[in-house]
Amino acid sequence: MAFDTKLLEIIACPVTKGHLKFDKENLELISTQAKLAYPVRDDIPVLLEEEARELTLEEVEKWNS
Repeated sequence: MAFDTKLLEIIACPVTKGHLKFDKENLELISTQAKLAYPVRDDIPVLLEEEARELTLEEVEKWNS
């Protein structure tokens, strides 16, 4: 089983309530507004701010382009 990207249509960043993008390479959900990357573990998104890592400025720019 793999992460269902259709979930991106209904889930949102818990901090900003904004859109999330899926980083398939790192198995993370990206919120460029909050500058956070939420992990996806066992195909389940972990949408907890304390579990997220901060994005670098370069990562934010990459995901916004």
